[in-house]
Amino acid sequence: MKLRLYNVIAAVAFTCGGVDLAAALSEPVRTEGGLLAGVAGGVAGRAPEVTVFRGIPFAAPPLGHLRWAAPQPPLKWTGVRAADRFGANCIQTIVEGKQPWTHEFMAHGDVSEDCLFLNVWTAAARSGEKRPVLVYLHGGANTEGSGSVAVYSGEGLARKGVVMVTINYRLGVFGFFTYKDLTGNYALLDQIAALRWVRDNIAAFGGDPARVTVAGQSAGASDIALLLGSPLAKGLFQRAIMESGGAPGTGGARPLAASQADGAKFAEAKGARSVDDLRALPWKDLFAPVARIRFGPVIDGHVVPEAGEEMDVPVLAGSNADENGASPRPGMTVARFRDQARQRYGDLAAEFLAAYPAATDEEAGARSNEAARDRQRVLYDEWARGRTAKAPAFVYFYDHVLPGPDSGRFGAFHTSEVPYVLNSLAESDRPFTAQDRRVAETLSSYWANFAARGDPNSSGLPHWPSTAEAPRMTMEIGDVNRAIPAAGDDARIELVRKLIALH
Repeated sequence: MKLRLYNVIAAVAFTCGGVDLAAALSEPVRTEGGLLAGVAGGVAGRAPEVTVFRGIPFAAPPLGHLRWAAPQPPLKWTGVRAADRFGANCIQTIVEGKQPWTHEFMAHGDVSEDCLFLNVWTAAARSGEKRPVLVYLHGGANTEGSGSVAVYSGEGLARKGVVMVTINYRLGVFGFFTYKDLTGNYALLDQIAALRWVRDNIAAFGGDPARVTVAGQSAGASDIALLLGSPLAKGLFQRAIMESGGAPGTGGARPLAASQADGAKFAEAKGARSVDDLRALPWKDLFAPVARIRFGPVIDGHVVPEAGEEMDVPVLAGSNADENGASPRPGMTVARFRDQARQRYGDLAAEFLAAYPAATDEEAGARSNEAARDRQRVLYDEWARGRTAKAPAFVYFYDHVLPGPDSGRFGAFHTSEVPYVLNSLAESDRPFTAQDRRVAETLSSYWANFAARGDPNSSGLPHWPSTAEAPRMTMEIGDVNRAIPAAGDDARIELVRKLIALH
């Protein structure tokens, strides 16, 4: 049984306007699908200031002929639908945890192809209040995850005046399969359908459909990088947050022809000769993997164009200290460090080793981490300053260590920022301290401010400069919140830029 801790909120003022702690939507909410009755937040309704609506269908079940089809409008219902429990997770393997990700980072419960549900947290007392909205896309490599994952709880941001939405979207072969006339990207279409639902319905929950932030972590962030360039998503959100994925790259989209060739091999392995044959198979047969075939986003010219104009919206993006090649225990030796430099950087190896000198194994580990972190910060800085969009960009480097099992081994690992930026520490039984609560209060205020105004700053918080305001600087967030150089000094930044260009 997972224990939930209710932590004392640190004394940092709410930054998105006062929230009436006695207020909550008490009457059924009318959506295009029908009436919904939410429930009080917290365990056993102990957070009545927040109303939660779980398991809202935003599209028709993608079953039968709708398997590998664009999502269709949700089915309507009569009477009042109880939105008191999460809908099924999209098809994936459910596990209790896998270090460093413990129970609260994982999806739990049933899986089904009938999984296109979203969840809303709001502290509004009535519809039409026009609070900022944050729609969160879960991580999980586009093969796992769910809007019901505990660390994505929207109660923390709802208390700061944000209406928060989490969604499910089809995963793996169900979300990205391509074959003959099937062009994939159904997961991205699900995300777009959810954003359209928000546009058309969120005012009933007190949200402002003209002030929507789409946020995501890992695969969710990579998908947002694609949505920023998708003509189908234009106008559906006004700001974007990308955590540990997507910003410096293309979202990992493959050429359509290459993916369709894999689709043909997949169909052959399943003994199918047509799409109809594949649609007739039970989902468990399709879910069984085929060696060396994995489906993901593709450049289809429809959802993901070959070349498109990036949406001109404010963005906030960054990464964590102990990911992308960095680790609290790098296990590096001098010989290996030097060999890797020669293999990766060729003629630039000598310059690299001069900039990151190491005479002992301990120094080699430290320099290896330093180089990996410099690379990440420079990547984000280069991406942000090279955008065609005119709207401001804010980049960060997160380095607070999440306490708990093997924290010294994993450090500020991939995904570990989520319970802090969403202020969802109460969803975990980790041994949080007053410092953890201070970090969560500060970082969630930055996120709430950005959702409200497209700028993370407000009175009482350390100033976070945009990339235009402070070129080649990154905002360090965590135990210390301050602007730091992307990579030590200008000379090192130039070196890192040249190293990045090699790969």
